[in-house]
Amino acid sequence: MIFYFSGTGNSRWAAKYVAEATADRLLYIPDEMRGNMIYTLQAGERIGFVIPVHGWRPPVLVRNFLSKCQFVATGPVYTYLVYTAGDSIGKATEIFEADLAPHGLTLSAALSLIMPESYVGLPFMDVDKPAKELAKKQRAATELKLFVTDTILAGATGVRQLVRGPLPALFSGLIGGFFTRYLITDKRFHVDSARCTHCGLCASVCPVHDISGGKGLEPVWKHQGNCLTCFACYHHCPVHAIEFGRQTQHKGQYYYNKK
Repeated sequence: MIFYFSGTGNSRWAAKYVAEATADRLLYIPDEMRGNMIYTLQAGERIGFVIPVHGWRPPVLVRNFLSKCQFVATGPVYTYLVYTAGDSIGKATEIFEADLAPHGLTLSAALSLIMPESYVGLPFMDVDKPAKELAKKQRAATELKLFVTDTILAGATGVRQLVRGPLPALFSGLIGGFFTRYLITDKRFHVDSARCTHCGLCASVCPVHDISGGKGLEPVWKHQGNCLTCFACYHHCPVHAIEFGRQTQHKGQYYYNKK
């Protein structure tokens, strides 16, 4: 079984590719969190996680899922992780392994894919230019194909193909803590009423249902502490009517497609 979460489509693309190549079940973590979260594995069944990196850490939603779910297995389980990130991942894998440990599971293999940038919540961060976006997608597709064939399907262990970047402890620690505490919030999201067409798309793509609205309604963020600041609402708005404070003014939008 493959558990995945995606805001702007990078991890969704990767998860679907892995699922098709391995014939494993694909499970969307936000949907799974509305169930009993007890998973009984068949003999020889693998567990995969395909998720983005948020602030050089696993997404808060994924960490909450791991703290609540239960895996039932009769023997060792081949477990792998695929991260998608616009750049480096710091020590996100080590944090994920610590969250996985209470389940008696250890990572057999891990890969980080450098994908098109989607985080636009800081002044110096924007989406990639078209040429860079395409190059990242092409390279990621090649790396993922090799990881599936040479690692997952081969049952290879001890594999770590990760782009940790400089000062990984600093970025996943102090800076990641700042992200979690101050930048994972819906309080800065707002809509330009003059541009909003009331299409309802933003509410429909929010993975945690943090937006009140729908077709014919202007979106309103709920401010209940559920927002992941994944920017799915911002990137999917067809008229660029959603902003995150002043940080996203005049910035681009991105979500994965097959171009």
